[in-house]
Amino acid sequence: MRTNRKAAGRTAAALLTACALALVAGCSGSGGKDSEDKADDGGGGTKAKTPPMKIAMVTHSGEGDTFWDIVQSGAEVAAAKDNVDFLYAANKEGKEQAQLIQSYIDQDVDGLVVSLAKPEAVKAVIAKATAAGIPVVTINSGAEFSKPFGALSHIGQDESIAGEAVGEELTKRGRKKALCVIHEQGNVSLEERCAGVKKAFGGTVENLNVEGTNMPSSTSSIEAKLQSGKEIDTVVTLGAPFAAASVKAKAGAGSNAEINTFDLNVDVVKQLKAKEIGFAVDQQPYLQGYLAVDELWLNKNNGNVVGGGKPVLTGPALVTEKDVPALEKFTARGTR
Repeated sequence: MRTNRKAAGRTAAALLTACALALVAGCSGSGGKDSEDKADDGGGGTKAKTPPMKIAMVTHSGEGDTFWDIVQSGAEVAAAKDNVDFLYAANKEGKEQAQLIQSYIDQDVDGLVVSLAKPEAVKAVIAKATAAGIPVVTINSGAEFSKPFGALSHIGQDESIAGEAVGEELTKRGRKKALCVIHEQGNVSLEERCAGVKKAFGGTVENLNVEGTNMPSSTSSIEAKLQSGKEIDTVVTLGAPFAAASVKAKAGAGSNAEINTFDLNVDVVKQLKAKEIGFAVDQQPYLQGYLAVDELWLNKNNGNVVGGGKPVLTGPALVTEKDVPALEKFTARGTR
């Protein structure tokens, strides 16, 4: 597993933050059988003795996006440890996402976790939350908007750096033309990824917009592009489910293009093992959910602001088939 050198310093800081959180969590419980039961659940521990909290997460997840299942797993484990009632809702449309955030403001939650894929659509309602005294932590997307919108901090990867890491790796692999598949138009993070690939890649990059919530349509669009663009020698997908779609499209088109992807899930690890995928970019979604809930708990109970208000990086790291033995058990339980 290789961490991009540009992010190495901040990644180390994020790991130190995670260790600090673990120490706090370890001091907050009562021990005993519960701690034994949770010994291998991906970071849980005994329940804190702090007053109950209610924390809501609202993301831009589309139907069937396994990435957000992993984020929720992390959030739920942290919530169980922190004596938090965890609520979750998602909508890929910015307007609907804003309405979901407002519904949680109306419920007077103790904290909000929000993704900023379409930042302008949720800007006003986040301002309402902070004005009402509800702290907000942003995750995954829109890092540059987090502080201006009044959030405590942002947890995720730097999308531009992640894209550049992919571009550099494609150059090392001798690739000449990349197809960058965008599965959600208007998502600022996905656009930043493709722009980063283009910036660092020694070859050329063409973007392809597909209908991310319609996998058969997405597969057909990728296959058609590979059939008409025989010079395309690599496909970069921006989410794990679309890697599988691209593997299928490659076979249908009779293409020799290498498939690479952002994000991990159990299927991607299997495809890495089978060498159907060259490499994947791991931004550790489990950490995004876990640390976001923990930060809101720490802020309420100890006045902490993780990262000093600056983005806390959870990636990127490039993983290949060599990393599969270390990853299989984690992806199988839904924590990587």
